[in-house]
Amino acid sequence: MTATYPDKSAADFPREVLELFDQFVHGDIDRRAFVERSAAYATAGLTGAGFLAALTPDFANAQMVSPRDTRIATQMVDIPSPQGNGTIQALIARPVAAKGKLPVVIVAHENRGLNPHIEDIARRMAVDNFIAVAPDALTSLGGYPGDEDKAREMFAKLDQPKVRNDFIAASRYALGLTGGSGRLGAVGFCFGGGIVNMLATRVPELRAAVPFYGPAPDLALVKDIKAELLIHFAANDERVNATWPPYETALKTAKVKYQAFTYAGTEHGFNNNTTPRFHPEAAKLAWTRTLALFARTLKG
Repeated sequence: MTATYPDKSAADFPREVLELFDQFVHGDIDRRAFVERSAAYATAGLTGAGFLAALTPDFANAQMVSPRDTRIATQMVDIPSPQGNGTIQALIARPVAAKGKLPVVIVAHENRGLNPHIEDIARRMAVDNFIAVAPDALTSLGGYPGDEDKAREMFAKLDQPKVRNDFIAASRYALGLTGGSGRLGAVGFCFGGGIVNMLATRVPELRAAVPFYGPAPDLALVKDIKAELLIHFAANDERVNATWPPYETALKTAKVKYQAFTYAGTEHGFNNNTTPRFHPEAAKLAWTRTLALFARTLKG
């Protein structure tokens, strides 16, 4: 499967602009602040507003598996979450020609909810012969709104402890999913990477956990991890990478099986092929490693 990606890369942007964009997507500054501050680094043809337009996700051109792909079937389900927000909605994607029961993988989104990119990731998992369950943390606020700025604003209003319980409820649902083998993995990105780290501490049935550039979980709970971890970091990601040294110490103390990789020359979000922060070589290697872990721990 060949990824499509933007005609620009992170190398086309000043380092200061990339750092400002990281602050913007994580809610530390608003759109106006990004445009005004990045204007100081304007280059030929790119103003502050131009930087924002160039870095904004292009979902349509980056899509790898169409919702109409006949190899897969998708549906939206409502999952009870009594300890969370009451209900969490999730996309389920599965291969239509599969024989026998299949392992299930939770796909945890970034801090914008279940947007088209994460739906595409779920469909990719189905093409690779897994059942994907992709919950939407924004369910309690009406779901992903179709606008990334609105999604970020909504995300800031969420009750995070309840959201964590929503993802735990989705994991419990996935374990008993019709057609599933009962073997459960999880992969997540940014906020979703943190969710995957959390699930590893709270869902003992989880066999494999793959956080992409996600913050560490509660270190006091690392001793409860039963899953094998595969942890992907971007080289230029000071905020997330600062959480790794104490996390690694806790993993070693608890004798958790893990591998961690930092990909040279990459930015936070390097696996997301909808923006110029996408790094095709690193993304391909990280995804190959991810699928290999799931094949060994969930299909073996």
